[in-house]
Amino acid sequence: MHPRVNLHQVAFVRESTASFIDHCRDIGVEHVTLVTPVLMQPGGLDDAKAALATGGVAVECVNHPFATYPDLDADTGQATAGLLRAIEIAGELDARSIYMLTGARGTLDWEQAAARFAELVAPCQAAADAAGVQLLVENANSLNADLHIAHTLADAATLAEIAGIGLCLELHACWMEAGLRPLFRRVMPLVGLVQVSDYVLGDRATPCRAVPGDGAIPLERLLGDILAAGYTGVFDLELVGPRIDAEGNRAATRRAAENLSEILTKLGA
Repeated sequence: MHPRVNLHQVAFVRESTASFIDHCRDIGVEHVTLVTPVLMQPGGLDDAKAALATGGVAVECVNHPFATYPDLDADTGQATAGLLRAIEIAGELDARSIYMLTGARGTLDWEQAAARFAELVAPCQAAADAAGVQLLVENANSLNADLHIAHTLADAATLAEIAGIGLCLELHACWMEAGLRPLFRRVMPLVGLVQVSDYVLGDRATPCRAVPGDGAIPLERLLGDILAAGYTGVFDLELVGPRIDAEGNRAATRRAAENLSEILTKLGA
């Protein structure tokens, strides 16, 4: 398995973290993204630490929903407190980064919501720096407007700049955008994580992820452009939805990791 393949826990959220980590070891994946809705459950962090103790798998990133309840407009401190706890967890797991969904905008326009996001994140910056954890915000499909405000790669980069944090580049949400090659070069100094999956034309609901190679996204070309722009990190396989469930999470993630590994090897990553 290519050493830059990373697997996201989202395909295993109905199982224990130990089961997920064991699967990663079995298929040779060395890096993982864990999720705070699992880690923040009673005993969740201890379970993760125990699963990781035997080695072979490292936590690259922690996924954290930020002001998702209630939203950026109505938040009264919950988002900042939750992110501070997520930073503590990431630090204990030696994770390199935390990537976030912002939460919805409520009654705010985009610029107001971006400023509010930055305001709520700001008290967490010192804690993140002290823990050696990079904070990231992702670009996400507009069907996730109930959870997020940045739905193009350019908007996500602008939001990251406003908040003074990094960027999680989600290919599934931006592969169809214009001018990606120069945009990759422009945003690359912000990028701390690249997420990979595929999309089958005609899927109309979210989540609608597919195993790399099963859909229409020109992954070899796009990943080549990302590498040429200077990206040196891992590639996170975030796989969720009916196609993954139908195949089974173990079979789908194994095949995805193998396919991504083949592409990265071919590209000389």
